[in-house]
Amino acid sequence: MKKTKIVATISDFKSSHEYVKALFDNGMNVVRMNTAHIDREGATKIMNDVRSVSDKIALLIDTKGPEVRTINVDEDLHVELGDKIKVSGDLNQKDCLHVNYPDFINDIQPNAKLLVDDGEIELEVKDKDDTFLYTEVTNSGVIKNRKSINIPGVSIKLPSLTKKDKDFILFAIENNIEFIAHSFVRNKQDVIDIQNILDEHNSPIRIIAKIENQEGVDKIDEILDHAYGVMIARGDLGIEIPAEKIPSVSRLLIKKCIERKRPVIMATQMLHTMIENPRPTRAEISDIANAVYNRCDAIMLSGETAYGKYGVEAVKTMSKVAYEVEINKDKRNDIVPPINYDTSSFLAAKAIEAANEMNTTAIVTDTLSGNNARYISSFRGEMPVFAKCYRPRVIRELALSYGIFSSSIEPHSNRDETIRASLHSLVQNNCIDKNDTIVYVGSSYGIRGKASFLEIIDVKTGIGPKNEENLMGLIGPKDK
Repeated sequence: MKKTKIVATISDFKSSHEYVKALFDNGMNVVRMNTAHIDREGATKIMNDVRSVSDKIALLIDTKGPEVRTINVDEDLHVELGDKIKVSGDLNQKDCLHVNYPDFINDIQPNAKLLVDDGEIELEVKDKDDTFLYTEVTNSGVIKNRKSINIPGVSIKLPSLTKKDKDFILFAIENNIEFIAHSFVRNKQDVIDIQNILDEHNSPIRIIAKIENQEGVDKIDEILDHAYGVMIARGDLGIEIPAEKIPSVSRLLIKKCIERKRPVIMATQMLHTMIENPRPTRAEISDIANAVYNRCDAIMLSGETAYGKYGVEAVKTMSKVAYEVEINKDKRNDIVPPINYDTSSFLAAKAIEAANEMNTTAIVTDTLSGNNARYISSFRGEMPVFAKCYRPRVIRELALSYGIFSSSIEPHSNRDETIRASLHSLVQNNCIDKNDTIVYVGSSYGIRGKASFLEIIDVKTGIGPKNEENLMGLIGPKDK
């Protein structure tokens, strides 16, 4: 049972019941829909295919966010080292490279570097006036239409949400999607802008902040005050900041998320060669391993499963590597979240300690919101965490959290009945054995209460009937 979760991007032209099922059977937990490449019709097709396979697969909508792109490039523009190119956001200007942001010139100063198409072409800004940026090409190549433009070290004052983003947020609300991953989150306001729309519609959708530039890294603490989790999107991040800083920045972001008990996803080109080849490179295997060693909740596939030739094989490879690393991970890499002196955090930490010291086989908890399970997950214990959920939606939300295996449970009249029903269900489904000992974290205040107790339970005793005959066998003649 691998504990690290897998997010797989699926495109509408490749989506089918059979394909989704194959990915799910090999370890996929969350399906990502990239709105940069689909419309509502395509998203609906993917969503229906996913829901036809399993109600445990979470759906994640990925917005485009505030990005600058080339536009109106009718024919590929071949450029050579030293070429002079004028750049403008005014579509009325002629003989220049157009971008989709009218105020582009105002945000850029001389000596800035414009990186086109994930850095394939670099344009250095030599001068500017009210109409154009005057740039010089520093390497030969081809500039195409609708390609991204990154400006390292420059904060672009684009609005957080595009018209298409808002439309897909409404789509997510209408269809009860679990997650919205918002691109190019720069500060807390970018998250709040989406949360305000969700609040207007009383939507429980969780927001994942994609960190893709230096400003997002610098303001990670305020972002985590408002976001449910974080995606480390290394593609644009590796262009916005020096590539050699990516490992240390990623490690910092993972540490921040674990300390704040927020899910964290590592993304971008994890098995990129498997788009065209059936076997990964050794470097890609090491990349996955490092993400697991660093304690990510989830690792993500993009083109590998969206349009690649070997999508199922990529998920299978990722699952195998994650499992192998998990059983051999070095505890010295552990990031221990602060307990924060609240009961849920304290019991989560003690559940991990008890599971290790008492030689138990699992941790079990029942949860209404998922918080109990997420708190336990954040301590990255060796034992699986079985979360019995009162809401189907929470089962899918927990598909993004490390080490949690969730399933449903009906409300019961008291905590003893809840424990008994939870253990009985897990035994029936071969998750635990009758001879196991487990740690149970629950609430004495009903299903809406926070965690308030921890018990170490012999499963066979825990699921046995509590009747008068059993009680009579435990007490002596004087007590009778």
